[in-house]
Amino acid sequence: MLNRTDLRGQVPTAAELRATLPRAEYDVDAALHHVRPVVEAVRDRGVEAVLEYTEKFDKVRPASVRVPRASLTQALAELDPAVRAALEESITRARKVHAEQRRTDVTTAVVDGGTVTEKWVPVERVGLYAPGGLAVYPSTVVMNVVPAQIAGVGSLVVCSPPQAAFDGLPHPTILAAAELLGVDEVWAAGGAQAVALLAYGGTDTDGAELAPVDIVTGPGNIYLTAAKRLLRGLIGIDSEAGPTEIAILADETADPVHVTADLISQAEHDPLAASVLVTTSVELADAVDKELVNRVAATKHSSRVAEALAGKQSGIILVSTVDDGLRVVDAYAAEHLEIQTADARAVAARVRNAGAIFVGAYAPVSLGDYCAGSNHVLPTGGFARHSSGLSVQSFLKGIHVVDYSEDALREVAGRVVALADAEDLPAHGEAVTARFGGAL
Repeated sequence: MLNRTDLRGQVPTAAELRATLPRAEYDVDAALHHVRPVVEAVRDRGVEAVLEYTEKFDKVRPASVRVPRASLTQALAELDPAVRAALEESITRARKVHAEQRRTDVTTAVVDGGTVTEKWVPVERVGLYAPGGLAVYPSTVVMNVVPAQIAGVGSLVVCSPPQAAFDGLPHPTILAAAELLGVDEVWAAGGAQAVALLAYGGTDTDGAELAPVDIVTGPGNIYLTAAKRLLRGLIGIDSEAGPTEIAILADETADPVHVTADLISQAEHDPLAASVLVTTSVELADAVDKELVNRVAATKHSSRVAEALAGKQSGIILVSTVDDGLRVVDAYAAEHLEIQTADARAVAARVRNAGAIFVGAYAPVSLGDYCAGSNHVLPTGGFARHSSGLSVQSFLKGIHVVDYSEDALREVAGRVVALADAEDLPAHGEAVTARFGGAL
């Protein structure tokens, strides 16, 4: 049985909800102590340090960091046709959705002779991380690469941990996905050492340059997340991703089989994964608990699933009304939020905080993971209260271009001088009056 919290008849404040709702214990600050020496070693010794840590953590030492081009071609040629077809469909749908996100430049005429243009420019080079721990994630390659390509990023490198089972190369399905997407630069490196190498760059074992990147995106374990925090500033990052989460807001109309299957689907990611049901129906909660007994025992990763569901990060929250449920899920701000209620579309329209929202009985999170067209790199740990998932915008910079004529500057010069004087920055005003002989 899942842990239960009964909020019926109560109206907790937002602060009380944040303190009450289940969360995984995930201390990135504590991991910094372990990660800092790794990052500093890669900064100082480059690829040699990367290979040493790879041998220590991944139990394999690749001949080089960059994966040979022929290995990508071979991986795609040997890919299961059914998996290839599924990846191609995922890519097609993701490209369709993300193509609509591309920003266009906008010019505003502020006054006659004075304009400000917001110009959107893609970052020059990005590093896209695909994990390779408890599972292999070619879908994450798709979700990272597609928006970067549509944004117009000119240089992409996919980074994924080397596998002892594959002679020090990343998993062949990762390589095949990169090849399908037209990415020819893949690095066999994982964890904190991979993030450090992406940030600092280096020289490969064959003397080839491994150029540093401007942004690193993609999920990983707590050590990769700590490395992102440590290096943020030198590089941009998408987010500090924690363990995956699903919250389901459901009423008596929800099918307990659907709800149970969806809770298990997220729990199989990781023992720290969070599966939370928020419901107005005690009968549904009881039916889900009963269904879990059989389904958890029958699923492939039953031990991992059972640990995740029994953890403090998972549970059932009982509420009096759907309105109260909305307050709870907004406070929780789940990475993935399913709405399985009567009139689910209208309820979903009222949600303010979620990484992605899945509406009704036929939009499970698994659809979004692979083939909805949406992106599955999403904020966790409540970050959806203030942050968005990965998108084309993640790889674009907005630059204001200011273009004023002499007359347009003269017309506003007095205002500039007045504000400069108010801030006791007279040289700011003089930078304007110097253009008019020192006087207005």
